[in-house]
Amino acid sequence: MSRPLSIRFDRTLLDRLRRRASAQDTTPSGLAQRLVDEGLRVQEHPGVMFRDGPSGHRAALVAGPDVWEVVAALRYSSARGEAAVTATATEMGLSDRQIKTALDYYGSYPDEIDEQVAENERAADEARAAWQAQQRLLA
Repeated sequence: MSRPLSIRFDRTLLDRLRRRASAQDTTPSGLAQRLVDEGLRVQEHPGVMFRDGPSGHRAALVAGPDVWEVVAALRYSSARGEAAVTATATEMGLSDRQIKTALDYYGSYPDEIDEQVAENERAADEARAAWQAQQRLLA
């Protein structure tokens, strides 16, 4: 349940917030809540940022892949423990520290990341099924 909080914004900042909220088809309070949440997450997890794209708004490593992509790669790694961190870092062209940054974020928001991994797996399954149907038609 949300609780009210009164905040005073500088006029220019409030105008910017209203314009951006309108452009994103949301309310100024909804956008402000999302931005505050993301700002706190970025402070809690240095090395993580948020970006928009075809798969929506999501957490990503600064100058790196989305956090869910790192988590998925770790899940499919044949290595375990620190060896999985090193193997995934090598495979993805990242540092061990970047992999650990993604792991730290996952530790705080596992449901969010698990849903993104599951959504990617659903999309891959649908694409594979469509390709197989095309191949059957062409056979």
